[in-house]
Amino acid sequence: MNQLQLHAPTSADIAALLDFELASRAHFEQWVTARAESYYTIDGIAAAIEHAVRERAQDTSHQYLAKIDGQIVGRINLTGVTRPYFNKAQLGYRVGAPFGGRGYARQMMTLLQEQAFGELDLWRLEATVRPPNLGSIAVLQHGGFVQYGQSKNAMRLNNSWYDLLYFERRNPQLDA
Repeated sequence: MNQLQLHAPTSADIAALLDFELASRAHFEQWVTARAESYYTIDGIAAAIEHAVRERAQDTSHQYLAKIDGQIVGRINLTGVTRPYFNKAQLGYRVGAPFGGRGYARQMMTLLQEQAFGELDLWRLEATVRPPNLGSIAVLQHGGFVQYGQSKNAMRLNNSWYDLLYFERRNPQLDA
C-alpha cells in the first residue's frame, strides 16, 4: 500500500477533484453548507483551484488534496491564516465517503501539522465541529487538539440549528 501524501491543488487536478466532490457531495452536505451548483462543473472547480493558488501565494489559505496512488481520498485546508501576532489558521478537512474508516483523516492531520508547525510557522490551529460528528472529534483529539469552547444553536443547516464545539492545537515546539 502506498503512503498518503498531501499536495496543493493544481489545474492538473480539475477532473479528479470534480469526480471526488461529486461522488461524496451528499455525504459532505450532511455536515457543511452546500456549495453553489456552479461549483460542481469543470469551470467551477477550475475557478476554485485558481482561487486556492492565489490564496496560497498571499498566505491567507493553504489547501491540500490527500492522495494515494494519485487518487484523491480527502481534502485538508488551513483557512483564515492570521498574521502577525497570532500566526493561526482554521483547520478543515473531509474524507470522501468511499474512503471513510481507513485512518486517512488521522494521516492527513499528521501530515498537515508537520506542514503547519514547520514550513508555515503557525503557532495555533483551530477547528470547529458539530457534536454528533464523533469521528471528526476523535481525529482532532488524536491529533492533539483540545476542546476550549462550545456554542449553542450557532449554525443553521438544512433548516435546523446546531451546536458547535471549538478545538485548538498549539504548536508543540512553543511549549518545549
